[in-house]
Amino acid sequence: MVDKIKKNYEEILNDIKEICGENNNIKVVCASKYTDGEGLINLINAGVLTIGENRVQAMKEKKEFLDEKKLSNKLSWHYIGTLQKNKIKYIIDYIDLIQSVHEYSLLEELNKKALQNNRVINVLLEVNISGEESKHGFKKEDLLSFSGQLFFSNLNIIGLMTMAPNTEEDSIIRNTFRGLRELKDELNHKIFKGTLTELSMGMSNDYKIALEEGATIIRIGSKLFN
Repeated sequence: MVDKIKKNYEEILNDIKEICGENNNIKVVCASKYTDGEGLINLINAGVLTIGENRVQAMKEKKEFLDEKKLSNKLSWHYIGTLQKNKIKYIIDYIDLIQSVHEYSLLEELNKKALQNNRVINVLLEVNISGEESKHGFKKEDLLSFSGQLFFSNLNIIGLMTMAPNTEEDSIIRNTFRGLRELKDELNHKIFKGTLTELSMGMSNDYKIALEEGATIIRIGSKLFN
């Protein structure tokens, strides 16, 4: 399994080099819902060192498993699922990036918990660019209206994240990713003064389009394991 993951990972890295050049800073996050604690060890051995979990309980169990093996500090832990306020306490002391902050009240609660734990947490704002009712995320117009309310003592808002629509139409997917990049530029100009640097967009089936449209973080699951 390690050899298969390593081969798939190298293919992804080669795609990144072809699209973004040799000297790129693209981060590949493994969507770890496809594997367990033992699988994370395979990822570490294959060189995949950033994982993204979409359920707090699953992340907690995998973290505890790797703690016992003294391996958890080898990974950078990202949270990529919908985060409930009452679950923040289980990840706040070790999480490296929360990619899926989808509402203002969650920003407030995260800042409160980060302050209590004497941490400054990096976060991405999840944006519902496509406008689908089934998806979480801020609306573009809401973010632009918040202005100074988007600055918190113990949070670093470093970028944006989105999910592409469930479609095989490349043009629709591309327009979604392009819309997120354009929103980042607009927010940087009007509010953040250039401090938004990250765009998390693109998964196993559409990461090449995302890279072409300016992704700095791609979230890959099935392509690493198949």
